[in-house]
Amino acid sequence: MKHQTIEQLQAFADVQPATPYLAMTRTQRLERWAQLLERQPERRLGTLSGTEYAPRAERQMMRVAGSPLTVAFEDPGFRAAGLADDSYGEAKRFFDLSDRQLHNIVCYCHFGDAVRGASAARRVRAAIGWWPRIQAFFA
Repeated sequence: MKHQTIEQLQAFADVQPATPYLAMTRTQRLERWAQLLERQPERRLGTLSGTEYAPRAERQMMRVAGSPLTVAFEDPGFRAAGLADDSYGEAKRFFDLSDRQLHNIVCYCHFGDAVRGASAARRVRAAIGWWPRIQAFFA
């Protein structure tokens, strides 16, 4: 067997990583989530009630079928990259969000019982912050 580098193999083969999303940065993950939400801008997504009042352990386990978190979990790339489920705590960990940021994206108090995909996408992008967006603009 002859050993070759990936670069050498790419000269005559289409070499693709088995899990192309593992190397995504936080900003890339959030941008992808926003794009997934924007695919169905009018889709009504469920919200989580009382994320700001629930005890930490309870808040970590919170989930609602058909929420913005479900949209992320439905993506095979995010699951391959380690998103384990569509719970509040898992989304907070995977997307590296603060409680305040995630609350602004999924909480009932902002939207009522449902949020449009486009509205959730705007909130996800707001969680990216301004500095990474400025850097991306000049890249």
